[in-house]
Amino acid sequence: MKKLFFAICALATLTFASCEKEPIGGTATEKMAGQWAVTLQHCDADGNLLYGGADLFGIGEFLVLTFNDALNSPDSLFIQDYKGAFWDFKVKAACDQANGTFAIKAGYDYQNGIDVDVINGKILRGAAKTPSGMPADSIVFEIAFSDDPYVGSYYDHHRITGYRYTGLANDD
Repeated sequence: MKKLFFAICALATLTFASCEKEPIGGTATEKMAGQWAVTLQHCDADGNLLYGGADLFGIGEFLVLTFNDALNSPDSLFIQDYKGAFWDFKVKAACDQANGTFAIKAGYDYQNGIDVDVINGKILRGAAKTPSGMPADSIVFEIAFSDDPYVGSYYDHHRITGYRYTGLANDD
């Protein structure tokens, strides 16, 4: 009887010891990754806003995603127009997580096969306010597309600015 009791105790101990869960780690770019509610503005070659900051295309607020690459590199970040609301782009940029910056010159657009420049990309911790007034991370970057027919006539490039999307009803 004692042997059976000790066998059951040993089995129970092994069972409980083998059920320990390892903590789930994040991605290498998780501080810069997210879903962003953004708006579009147009700039001249010097980066000055044109048209009083108005959106010539009338797009309004749309979503942009930032996420890690398949290699989970800490120095690379994908930027994508979610559901193609603006230009339907997806480009991989170099990033510096310590400074919250990202950029790419003549980057490959995985959606359209064109060149895309992402300039002056920055994520600022707690620098934005959501529509409900809560603090959130801010994103800002300038972007230019090699197939943009309006460059030179109406603007030089676009500026995209916004805040980290919360998903809360008060912020929609």
